[in-house]
Amino acid sequence: MIVLSLFDGISCGQLALERSGINIDGYYASEIKKFATKLVATHFPKTIHLGDVINVITPPKADLLIGGSPCQDLSPCMKNRKGLNGSKSILFWEYVRILNIVKPKYFLLENVARMPQKDRDVITKELGVQPIKINSSLVSAQLRTRYYWTNIPNITQPEDKNIKLQSILEYGYTDREKARCLTARNGYEKSTNWEMVYDRYHRVGFNTIIFNDPSFDWRKGIRHFTTLERERLQTLPEGYTIGLTYNQAADVIGDGWTVDVISHIFNFMDK
Repeated sequence: MIVLSLFDGISCGQLALERSGINIDGYYASEIKKFATKLVATHFPKTIHLGDVINVITPPKADLLIGGSPCQDLSPCMKNRKGLNGSKSILFWEYVRILNIVKPKYFLLENVARMPQKDRDVITKELGVQPIKINSSLVSAQLRTRYYWTNIPNITQPEDKNIKLQSILEYGYTDREKARCLTARNGYEKSTNWEMVYDRYHRVGFNTIIFNDPSFDWRKGIRHFTTLERERLQTLPEGYTIGLTYNQAADVIGDGWTVDVISHIFNFMDK
C-alpha cells in the first residue's frame, strides 16, 4: 500500500498502519513543523517528506489518503471561530483538492466533533460520506471525541477497554476517571499552580491536573501530565517523543491522533 498523509504531525497514521499489520510500500508525508518531521525521520527513515501541503501541486499516486486538517477555527477552544473560512481550518480545502487529484482507493479525514453544524455539513457534502463519531475514551484514558470521514466500509465502535486515568499515571492522584482532551497548546510548563487550578475549576478549559496528595488538596502540590503520560493517553509507544522538549512534545502529542482509534479504523480495510 502506498500512503499519502497530509498534516502528518508525528506520523500517528504510520504507527496505526504498523499496528494493524498493513505493509507500506511507500509513505509520503506533508508537514510543516520541523521538529515533528525530524522525529518521524528517526522512527520511520523511509518516509518521503513533501513539506507544506499548499506546495504539493502534483501529489504522488496513493492507495490511501489520510489527514486531520487543522481544527483551530472549528474547535470551541477558539473564541469567535471562523470555521472553514478561518486562516488555519481553510486548509481542509487542500485535502479536498488532493483527494480529487489522487483518487485513492481509501481516504480518511479526522477533525473535532464539536465543530459548528454548518461546517460539518460542508465537509460531509464535499467528501460524500457521513462522519463516524468515536471517543478515544473507549481505547484510552482520555476523553477525545472526533469525527472520522472515510470510505473504509463497515466500521464499528471500538471495544471499551475501560482504561482509567489513574492507571496510566507515573505518580500522583487524579479526581477524574478520564483525562480531558489533550490539545496542542495546553499543559505547558510555564503555568503556575493557581493558573492550573483556575483553568481546571473555573473555566471551560481542557487542562487536567494531577495531585501530589490523595486528598486532592491542590495546596499540597499539583502538576501537569508528564510526557510519558501524554504518550500513553494518545496510545503512542512509550518514549516515542524522546528528543523533543517538554513543550514540543505536548504540542505534537496534543495535535496528533489516538493511535489505537486509527488502527481500529484501518483494520476494516482490505489487507
